[in-house]
Amino acid sequence: MSTPARRDYRPFADMIDWLETPWTMLRPIGHPMRLEDFVKDGYYVIRAELPGVDPDKDVEVSVAGGMLTIKAERREEKTGKHHSEFHYGTFSRSISLPEGADEHHIDAVYGHGILEVTVKLEEKEDRSKRKIPVRPNQHIKPT
Repeated sequence: MSTPARRDYRPFADMIDWLETPWTMLRPIGHPMRLEDFVKDGYYVIRAELPGVDPDKDVEVSVAGGMLTIKAERREEKTGKHHSEFHYGTFSRSISLPEGADEHHIDAVYGHGILEVTVKLEEKEDRSKRKIPVRPNQHIKPT
């Protein structure tokens, strides 16, 4: 009778291996795109982590109906002596723009694997309170 093969259990390494193969094709969202957003100096800023893409060919930024959409495609191949890897796929994220975002003043810049999109925010008037000036030395004439 043979004894079962002993295996060195590495829970985290095994979990990563499990996530990488064959279940990858079952992920509904494709490849994740990390985002951060914040407001600075009257602009809404979105930063997307997109390493290994060519911004001229593989990145598209669009806006419609208050939604900003970032689409990117990665094509990367690594080849070693006895090993090769392919990393490719399409990324897409849509972000709701905040109230006051000016869809006609949007700029996008890519550098060092980061796409930065800035959207100008229109200044909104505070309609909740309005100060009424009081003029001195004016007599009210009854009508």
